[in-house]
Amino acid sequence: MNFRHFLAAAALAAVSGASFGQVAPTPAMPSVEPAPRGTHTPVIDKQEHNQQNRIQAGKQSGELTRHEARRLHAEQKAVDRAQKKAAADGSVSTQERRRIRHLQNRADKDIYRQKHDGASKPVAPSVPAHPAPVQ
Repeated sequence: MNFRHFLAAAALAAVSGASFGQVAPTPAMPSVEPAPRGTHTPVIDKQEHNQQNRIQAGKQSGELTRHEARRLHAEQKAVDRAQKKAAADGSVSTQERRRIRHLQNRADKDIYRQKHDGASKPVAPSVPAHPAPVQ
């Protein structure tokens, strides 16, 4: 009989302990449950935005030639296609996210290499190379 009382008390404690910490969320206390991941990729989107800005800044500063910028933009489009393909089924899996991040990391390295390779956009001379003869 003591064993039954012990089991009943243990079961009651387990049930009451599990429900003790549950409180209904109020407007002041939002739900803590994580939202389903789905196709929401904020980290990937932020890195993509930063890469676009770096390419644009490289074009404006002359660190990237037109050819380099076009190639980097094409690489960004490939990352976009991979992201759209991953999201096509309504969810981006962990493996798909890992592949997209890998492509973005490679693009990051390519942007850095191209911006620091010494090739620069030719600057138009402000003074003609051969001034006209003065008469």
